[in-house]
Amino acid sequence: MTQQPTHDAIRRAPKVLLHDHLDGGLRPQTIIDLARETGYDRLPSTDAVNLRQWFREAADSGSLERYLETFAHTVGVMQTRESLVRVAAECAEDLAADGVVYAEVRFAPEQHTSTGLSLDEVVEAVLEGFRLGSEGRGIQVGTLLTAMRHQARSMEIAELAVRYRDVGVAGFDIAGAEAGYPPTRHLDAFEYLQRENAHFTIHAGEAFGLPSIWQAIQWCGADRLGHGVRIIDDIQVAEDGTAKLGRLAAYVRDKRIPLEMCPTSNLQTGAAASLADHPIGLLRRLYFRVTVNTDNRLMSDTSVSQEFANLVETFGYGWDDLQWFTVNAMKSAFIPFDERLALINGVIKPGFAQLKWQA
Repeated sequence: MTQQPTHDAIRRAPKVLLHDHLDGGLRPQTIIDLARETGYDRLPSTDAVNLRQWFREAADSGSLERYLETFAHTVGVMQTRESLVRVAAECAEDLAADGVVYAEVRFAPEQHTSTGLSLDEVVEAVLEGFRLGSEGRGIQVGTLLTAMRHQARSMEIAELAVRYRDVGVAGFDIAGAEAGYPPTRHLDAFEYLQRENAHFTIHAGEAFGLPSIWQAIQWCGADRLGHGVRIIDDIQVAEDGTAKLGRLAAYVRDKRIPLEMCPTSNLQTGAAASLADHPIGLLRRLYFRVTVNTDNRLMSDTSVSQEFANLVETFGYGWDDLQWFTVNAMKSAFIPFDERLALINGVIKPGFAQLKWQA
């Protein structure tokens, strides 16, 4: 019998990350450095340890709206080409150090133009940073371009994603507060992406329920669901543990629509009361296409390894479970099939096999 995975061993496992926000993963010291360089004077602290703690506490409020407020500071220092290159490079370095072999990191270009950068310049700076940070580190980083759901620039960002799709942009996303801003407001962008054979994911079913998920899939045609935790509302569990799936939940499972789950973040925004109560346990048992992600590594003070370690501790998962989550994520990535297969068979499965059978 193999031992339960330790945090240290999990860090060595080849991991895949599909849902991670660039502006939610900065190093605290980098925020302080960039604030000084760019004249941003609204930081709550200029001490790295205190600043890290402030982000975690502000994000722990149980409100998605308050959680999103923390981004004013990270976005505030990401307004120059140099700052974007640095943040993206450090992101790739940090993920590689955590054992991530493939990542799709998302950001909203429209939020980084306040000092005059064009959308194209923003995208090119981030792609340059990912290239620099991933070089020689055994990680491949693609990016997803995010449109903000309360704004009206989704078509512009969708066109940007298509324009850069052959040089590092893997797909498109919409994010921001769900309530009052349904994905159907951006239907023209999604229809354009479908005509262009482009990939996209939609934040849905995090703070808002089944209608958000239904619209994302059936009206907008999402390839993946960002979070999707509220799909649990369409599953009835009897006292004996048997589950009855409603039509939407059954459709999501039958179609193998990937759920980009972010357990720690969901606890912070009130989408789940505790990890033991988090829908991920049931959804894994029912074989939904579940993937495990970080969402915002700074605000949640987390990493992919930490998320896995928490699941091991809470649900007693072993290496087979962690490999299952990882292969799910790689299968769901927005890169060509042959590239996904090469990583699954050439990197992920051999990496897990080695860890699984080590004494």
